[in-house]
Amino acid sequence: MAKYLLLKHYRGGPKQHANAQAPMEEWTPEEITAHIDFMRKVADDLSERGEFVDGQALAPDGEFVRYDGEGRPPVTDGPFAETKDLIAGWMIIDVESKERAYEAAAYLSSAPGKDGLPLHEWLEVRPFLVEPPVVE
Repeated sequence: MAKYLLLKHYRGGPKQHANAQAPMEEWTPEEITAHIDFMRKVADDLSERGEFVDGQALAPDGEFVRYDGEGRPPVTDGPFAETKDLIAGWMIIDVESKERAYEAAAYLSSAPGKDGLPLHEWLEVRPFLVEPPVVE
């Protein structure tokens, strides 16, 4: 088994699908509920298979922060990160193979959006680092 992080981006990815959806702020309350219910179903399905580890939705606001030297306040880039950098949520799965991680991500990508149509959104699939890199 190997752990993978599935990152749901608000917008972005290599290239938008031809049927790209309207942003969530343009969805009806029923469409948002259907989307959230689908996300819960995905988590339940993965749990039944013993593959779900954890997952959370994230708010769209946030800032990049970095150290700027001893005694200096942190440096922020904000008040918000660029849209392409915003993560809508994440899910950790523990699966048998990279191919299975891709299958789970593709299923998650089919979540309904506006008018109940699949989002076709890009998900970033990142394996967990099993061992630290060796420097010779």
